[in-house]
Amino acid sequence: MPINPDAVGATGGPVTRSWTSKDALLYAVGVGAGLDELQFTTENTKNTPQKVLPTMAVILGGGGAPMDKIGDFNRANMLHGEQGIELLDEIPAEGKIESTGKIAAIWDKGNAAVVETISESINVDTGKALLRTRSMLFLRGEGGWGGDRGPSEKIDFPETAPSHQITYRTRDDQALTYRLSGDRNPLHSDPAFAQLGGFQEPILHGLCTYGFTGRGLLHSLCNGDPSRFKSMNARFSKPVIPGDELTISMWVDGNEALFRTTNQNNEVVIDQGICSFS
Repeated sequence: MPINPDAVGATGGPVTRSWTSKDALLYAVGVGAGLDELQFTTENTKNTPQKVLPTMAVILGGGGAPMDKIGDFNRANMLHGEQGIELLDEIPAEGKIESTGKIAAIWDKGNAAVVETISESINVDTGKALLRTRSMLFLRGEGGWGGDRGPSEKIDFPETAPSHQITYRTRDDQALTYRLSGDRNPLHSDPAFAQLGGFQEPILHGLCTYGFTGRGLLHSLCNGDPSRFKSMNARFSKPVIPGDELTISMWVDGNEALFRTTNQNNEVVIDQGICSFS
Protein backbone atom coordinates (compact mmCIF):
# COMPACT_ATOMS: atom_id res chain seq x y z
CA MET A 1 0.00 0.00 0.00
CA PRO A 2 1.47 3.43 -0.97
CA ILE A 3 1.51 6.50 1.23
CA ASN A 4 -2.03 7.40 2.33
CA PRO A 5 -2.56 11.20 2.40
CA ASP A 6 -5.99 10.64 3.97
CA ALA A 7 -4.23 9.71 7.21
CA VAL A 8 -3.87 13.44 8.03
CA GLY A 9 -5.76 14.18 11.23
CA ALA A 10 -5.62 10.60 12.52
CA THR A 11 -4.97 10.45 16.27
CA GLY A 12 -3.69 7.80 18.61
CA GLY A 13 -2.77 7.00 22.19
CA PRO A 14 -2.44 7.38 25.00
CA VAL A 15 0.91 5.56 25.03
CA THR A 16 2.68 5.15 28.36
CA ARG A 17 6.44 5.56 28.71
CA SER A 18 8.48 5.36 31.89
CA TRP A 19 12.17 5.98 32.47
CA THR A 20 14.73 5.62 35.23
CA SER A 21 17.72 7.57 36.42
CA LYS A 22 19.92 5.16 34.45
CA ASP A 23 18.01 5.92 31.23
CA ALA A 24 18.64 9.65 31.69
CA LEU A 25 22.35 9.05 32.37
CA LEU A 26 22.69 6.83 29.30
CA TYR A 27 20.99 9.42 27.09
CA ALA A 28 23.35 12.15 28.35
CA VAL A 29 26.44 10.06 27.58
CA GLY A 30 24.91 9.15 24.22
CA VAL A 31 24.82 12.80 23.17
CA GLY A 32 28.35 13.50 24.34
CA ALA A 33 28.00 14.75 27.92
CA GLY A 34 30.99 13.88 30.07
CA LEU A 35 33.10 14.72 33.09
CA ASP A 36 32.35 18.44 33.01
CA GLU A 37 28.56 17.79 33.07
CA LEU A 38 28.23 15.58 36.14
CA GLN A 39 24.72 16.89 36.90
CA PHE A 40 23.62 15.02 33.76
CA THR A 41 26.03 12.06 33.76
CA THR A 42 26.00 11.00 37.45
CA GLU A 43 23.35 10.53 40.14
CA ASN A 44 25.58 10.43 43.24
CA THR A 45 27.96 13.38 43.01
CA LYS A 46 28.18 15.45 46.21
CA ASN A 47 26.00 18.59 46.15
CA THR A 48 25.03 17.83 42.53
CA PRO A 49 21.43 16.59 42.13
CA GLN A 50 20.84 14.70 38.90
CA LYS A 51 19.34 16.75 36.08
CA VAL A 52 18.00 15.70 32.67
CA LEU A 53 19.04 17.20 29.35
CA PRO A 54 16.01 18.93 27.77
CA THR A 55 16.53 17.15 24.45
CA MET A 56 15.76 13.82 26.12
CA ALA A 57 12.21 14.90 25.26
CA VAL A 58 12.78 13.36 21.81
CA ILE A 59 13.37 9.95 23.42
CA LEU A 60 10.52 10.12 25.92
CA GLY A 61 7.84 11.89 23.87
CA GLY A 62 6.49 11.51 20.37
CA GLY A 63 4.22 8.62 21.30
CA GLY A 64 0.67 8.14 20.09
CA ALA A 65 0.99 9.25 16.48
CA PRO A 66 -0.63 6.42 14.43
CA MET A 67 2.18 5.75 11.93
CA ASP A 68 0.44 2.55 10.83
CA LYS A 69 -2.17 4.74 9.11
CA ILE A 70 0.21 6.37 6.60
CA GLY A 71 0.87 3.25 4.50
CA ASP A 72 3.94 1.15 3.71
CA PHE A 73 7.36 2.52 2.85
CA ASN A 74 10.99 1.40 2.69
CA ARG A 75 12.44 2.27 6.09
CA ALA A 76 15.95 2.27 4.64
CA ASN A 77 14.84 5.37 2.69
CA MET A 78 13.46 7.22 5.74
CA LEU A 79 15.32 10.25 7.07
CA HIS A 80 14.48 12.56 9.95
CA GLY A 81 13.73 15.91 8.34
CA GLU A 82 12.90 18.24 11.22
CA GLN A 83 12.40 18.07 14.98
CA GLY A 84 10.86 20.37 17.56
CA ILE A 85 10.47 20.12 21.33
CA GLU A 86 8.61 22.30 23.82
CA LEU A 87 9.32 21.88 27.54
CA LEU A 88 6.31 22.75 29.69
CA ASP A 89 8.12 21.68 32.87
CA GLU A 90 11.56 20.35 33.76
CA ILE A 91 11.96 16.66 32.97
CA PRO A 92 12.49 14.66 36.21
CA ALA A 93 15.32 12.16 36.56
CA GLU A 94 12.76 9.34 36.56
CA GLY A 95 9.05 9.23 35.88
CA LYS A 96 6.18 8.17 33.65
CA ILE A 97 4.27 9.97 30.91
CA GLU A 98 1.19 9.33 28.80
CA SER A 99 1.40 10.64 25.24
CA THR A 100 -1.25 11.25 22.61
CA GLY A 101 -0.35 12.12 19.04
CA LYS A 102 -1.66 12.83 15.58
CA ILE A 103 -0.64 12.89 11.94
CA ALA A 104 -0.56 16.64 11.43
CA ALA A 105 0.32 16.74 7.71
CA ILE A 106 1.55 14.70 4.75
CA TRP A 107 3.21 16.68 1.96
CA ASP A 108 4.19 15.68 -1.56
CA LYS A 109 7.72 16.83 -2.41
CA GLY A 110 7.70 15.08 -5.78
CA ASN A 111 10.57 12.67 -5.16
CA ALA A 112 9.61 12.16 -1.51
CA ALA A 113 6.80 12.38 1.01
CA VAL A 114 7.08 14.38 4.23
CA VAL A 115 5.04 13.27 7.24
CA GLU A 116 4.56 15.64 10.19
CA THR A 117 3.52 14.27 13.58
CA ILE A 118 2.69 16.14 16.80
CA SER A 119 2.54 14.63 20.28
CA GLU A 120 1.79 15.90 23.80
CA SER A 121 2.89 14.12 26.96
CA ILE A 122 1.37 14.32 30.43
CA ASN A 123 3.39 13.66 33.59
CA VAL A 124 1.46 10.81 35.23
CA ASP A 125 2.69 11.75 38.72
CA THR A 126 1.48 15.36 38.53
CA GLY A 127 -1.28 15.17 35.91
CA LYS A 128 0.27 18.19 34.18
CA ALA A 129 1.57 18.56 30.63
CA LEU A 130 5.33 17.95 30.60
CA LEU A 131 6.39 18.27 26.97
CA ARG A 132 5.32 18.49 23.35
CA THR A 133 7.20 17.17 20.34
CA ARG A 134 6.94 17.76 16.61
CA SER A 135 8.65 15.54 14.04
CA MET A 136 8.91 15.59 10.26
CA LEU A 137 9.97 12.40 8.47
CA PHE A 138 11.37 12.53 4.93
CA LEU A 139 10.40 9.38 3.01
CA ARG A 140 12.52 9.17 -0.13
CA GLY A 141 10.80 7.79 -3.22
CA GLU A 142 7.28 8.09 -1.78
CA GLY A 143 6.06 11.34 -3.37
CA GLY A 144 4.49 12.13 -6.70
CA TRP A 145 0.76 11.73 -6.08
CA GLY A 146 0.03 15.40 -6.84
CA GLY A 147 -0.48 16.61 -3.27
CA ASP A 148 0.36 19.93 -1.61
CA ARG A 149 4.12 20.56 -1.37
CA GLY A 150 3.74 22.26 2.01
CA PRO A 151 5.13 25.52 3.44
CA SER A 152 8.41 27.00 2.25
CA GLU A 153 9.23 29.59 4.93
CA LYS A 154 12.92 30.07 5.58
CA ILE A 155 14.86 31.75 8.38
CA ASP A 156 17.31 34.42 7.24
CA PHE A 157 20.35 34.31 9.48
CA PRO A 158 22.13 37.56 10.43
CA GLU A 159 25.31 38.43 8.60
CA THR A 160 26.90 39.42 11.91
CA ALA A 161 29.14 37.14 13.95
CA PRO A 162 27.31 34.70 16.26
CA SER A 163 26.53 35.78 19.82
CA HIS A 164 27.80 32.37 21.01
CA GLN A 165 29.63 29.48 19.42
CA ILE A 166 30.64 26.12 20.87
CA THR A 167 32.32 23.07 19.32
CA TYR A 168 32.06 19.39 20.26
CA ARG A 169 33.67 16.35 18.67
CA THR A 170 31.61 13.19 18.30
CA ARG A 171 33.24 9.83 19.00
CA ASP A 172 33.81 7.23 16.29
CA ASP A 173 31.51 4.91 18.27
CA GLN A 174 28.98 7.61 19.21
CA ALA A 175 26.09 5.91 17.41
CA LEU A 176 26.71 2.65 19.27
CA THR A 177 26.13 4.44 22.58
CA TYR A 178 23.21 6.57 21.41
CA ARG A 179 21.30 3.58 19.95
CA LEU A 180 21.03 2.12 23.47
CA SER A 181 18.48 4.86 24.24
CA GLY A 182 16.04 3.13 21.89
CA ASP A 183 16.67 3.77 18.18
CA ARG A 184 18.16 0.49 16.94
CA ASN A 185 17.81 1.37 13.24
CA PRO A 186 20.73 -0.48 11.58
CA LEU A 187 21.29 2.53 9.33
CA HIS A 188 23.40 3.80 12.23
CA SER A 189 25.35 0.64 13.00
CA ASP A 190 25.32 -1.89 10.14
CA PRO A 191 27.60 -0.97 7.18
CA ALA A 192 25.68 -3.24 4.79
CA PHE A 193 22.31 -1.73 5.70
CA ALA A 194 23.74 1.80 5.43
CA GLN A 195 24.91 1.02 1.89
CA LEU A 196 21.41 -0.15 0.98
CA GLY A 197 20.26 3.33 2.05
CA GLY A 198 22.83 4.98 -0.21
CA PHE A 199 25.48 5.78 2.42
CA GLN A 200 29.09 4.61 2.30
CA GLU A 201 29.07 3.95 6.06
CA PRO A 202 26.65 4.16 8.99
CA ILE A 203 25.57 7.70 9.80
CA LEU A 204 24.95 9.27 13.19
CA HIS A 205 21.34 9.43 14.37
CA GLY A 206 19.93 12.84 13.49
CA LEU A 207 18.53 13.05 17.01
CA CYS A 208 22.02 12.44 18.41
CA THR A 209 23.27 15.47 16.45
CA TYR A 210 20.20 17.27 17.78
CA GLY A 211 21.21 16.32 21.33
CA PHE A 212 24.74 17.66 20.84
CA THR A 213 23.23 20.87 19.49
CA GLY A 214 20.81 21.09 22.43
CA ARG A 215 23.71 20.74 24.88
CA GLY A 216 25.43 23.67 23.21
CA LEU A 217 22.27 25.78 23.46
CA LEU A 218 21.69 24.78 27.08
CA HIS A 219 25.17 25.72 28.26
CA SER A 220 25.52 28.85 26.13
CA LEU A 221 22.02 30.32 26.62
CA CYS A 222 20.79 28.86 29.93
CA ASN A 223 24.04 28.51 31.92
CA GLY A 224 23.39 24.77 32.01
CA ASP A 225 20.02 25.12 33.80
CA PRO A 226 17.35 22.89 32.17
CA SER A 227 14.50 24.82 33.85
CA ARG A 228 15.36 27.81 31.63
CA PHE A 229 15.23 25.83 28.38
CA LYS A 230 11.78 26.28 26.80
CA SER A 231 11.78 25.12 23.16
CA MET A 232 13.93 24.11 20.22
CA ASN A 233 13.11 23.45 16.57
CA ALA A 234 15.50 22.69 13.72
CA ARG A 235 15.88 21.02 10.35
CA PHE A 236 18.33 18.22 9.53
CA SER A 237 20.19 19.25 6.39
CA LYS A 238 23.14 16.83 6.04
CA PRO A 239 24.06 13.50 7.63
CA VAL A 240 26.79 13.44 10.27
CA ILE A 241 29.40 10.66 10.34
CA PRO A 242 30.48 9.44 13.79
CA GLY A 243 33.78 11.16 14.56
CA ASP A 244 32.73 14.44 12.95
CA GLU A 245 33.23 17.75 14.74
CA LEU A 246 30.11 19.83 15.41
CA THR A 247 30.07 23.61 15.86
CA ILE A 248 26.87 25.24 17.11
CA SER A 249 26.50 28.94 16.23
CA MET A 250 23.83 31.08 17.96
CA TRP A 251 22.43 34.55 17.29
CA VAL A 252 20.54 35.84 20.35
CA ASP A 253 17.63 38.28 20.27
CA GLY A 254 16.03 38.67 23.70
CA ASN A 255 14.75 35.31 24.90
CA GLU A 256 15.12 33.67 21.51
CA ALA A 257 18.11 32.54 19.50
CA LEU A 258 18.57 31.43 15.92
CA PHE A 259 21.08 28.62 15.54
CA ARG A 260 22.68 26.21 13.13
CA THR A 261 25.25 23.44 13.42
CA THR A 262 28.15 22.85 11.03
CA ASN A 263 30.73 20.07 10.68
CA GLN A 264 34.51 20.36 10.43
CA ASN A 265 34.19 21.18 6.72
CA ASN A 266 31.85 24.11 7.50
CA GLU A 267 28.92 22.20 5.97
CA VAL A 268 25.58 22.90 7.65
CA VAL A 269 24.19 19.71 9.24
CA ILE A 270 21.40 21.29 11.31
CA ASP A 271 19.71 24.37 9.88
CA GLN A 272 16.77 26.73 10.40
CA GLY A 273 17.10 26.46 14.16
CA ILE A 274 15.21 28.56 16.69
CA CYS A 275 15.38 28.20 20.48
CA SER A 276 13.50 29.98 23.27
CA PHE A 277 14.72 30.28 26.86
CA SER A 278 14.25 32.33 30.01
